[in-house]
Amino acid sequence: MTDTNSQQTLAEKLLQRAAPGRAEFEDLVVVPIFAVVVALIVGALVMLATAVDIETIGRSYVALLEGSVGSLNAISETFTAAAPLILAGLGLALGFRAGLFNIGAEGQIVVGGIAAVMVGFSFEGLPWIIHMPLTLLAGALAGAAYASIAGYLRAATGAHEVISTIMLNLISYRLLDYTLRLDWVQRPGRSDPVSRSVLDSAELPRLFGWLDPNLRVHAGIILVVIAVFVVHWLLFRTKTGFEFRASGENPDAARYAGMRASLIIVAAMATAGALAGLAGANQVMGVLGRATPGFSAGIGFDAISVALLGRSHPIGVLFAGLLFGALEAGGRQMQVDAGVSIDLIGIIQALIIVFIAAPLLVRAIFPWGFQKPSAGRKE
Repeated sequence: MTDTNSQQTLAEKLLQRAAPGRAEFEDLVVVPIFAVVVALIVGALVMLATAVDIETIGRSYVALLEGSVGSLNAISETFTAAAPLILAGLGLALGFRAGLFNIGAEGQIVVGGIAAVMVGFSFEGLPWIIHMPLTLLAGALAGAAYASIAGYLRAATGAHEVISTIMLNLISYRLLDYTLRLDWVQRPGRSDPVSRSVLDSAELPRLFGWLDPNLRVHAGIILVVIAVFVVHWLLFRTKTGFEFRASGENPDAARYAGMRASLIIVAAMATAGALAGLAGANQVMGVLGRATPGFSAGIGFDAISVALLGRSHPIGVLFAGLLFGALEAGGRQMQVDAGVSIDLIGIIQALIIVFIAAPLLVRAIFPWGFQKPSAGRKE
């Protein structure tokens, strides 16, 4: 009887996800918008508390807007910064949907980037139509294999993925340091740990280089659009995606329904790792052209915020990634024009997540923005 009730509850939750009502719309869209607004307001108060005058605050926010969407070059920088965040955020969102708190995207980005850069400089003479996809595939496979370690440990031994992915992140840093010191990887003539550059045939081409050489947006943004579509299709149009979501909603009911929990865990982690690996490949093939210590730049950790802000929905992750990309691109402009520390952007990002994690607080601050619950409606 209990199992039957669990299955009914699981079915009701999945049906609600498939046809969200007003309350779900408010949680998915309205709460994040108000969270951004209140984070910007609190950010201004933080600047006031640090003796920044009101005029400078206004100038810094204008610079933030101009640096993110105020020109073609600004939009290019926003897309360039957003691409790896969205790819890694999609992987984390998929894991969250499957009930897995994978915070190892940083390590998976590093390993994916290492594999991509190795393939990127090793196959001289290949045509780009083979070499570039091959390099992307190497990054995705490496990320998938690395994430699968945590998935296997969870499925086989019960080791929590939070602990194992943290350890794998640390291991990936040391692995990167070691790899960049290998003779056949290190750039000739350099004593510091810098890899060889990827060949032209493996680079993600810039989309508007013909218009302006300074426009850095590259074909990775096309990869992002494809990834959003594929993850959405996987989650909401396939049996595998249904099993991911069912396992995340109620593992016991999913297991009772005949779903193979161990396989689902490993498959979800591998898919998430593949997306993070693509983010690493995106960095070395489209932005840097090589691997260096710290080339991941904390993208894997920022992607956690992106996945949370996007409510673990592919479309939400897309817009959240664009927002964080805009904050990063605009933050640099804000620092140059207004002299405000770029650390403020980190504070604003953190505040956004705090308010996203506390929807009742946002509803209390902006009561007029939400539908009042009827007497008979359950919250």
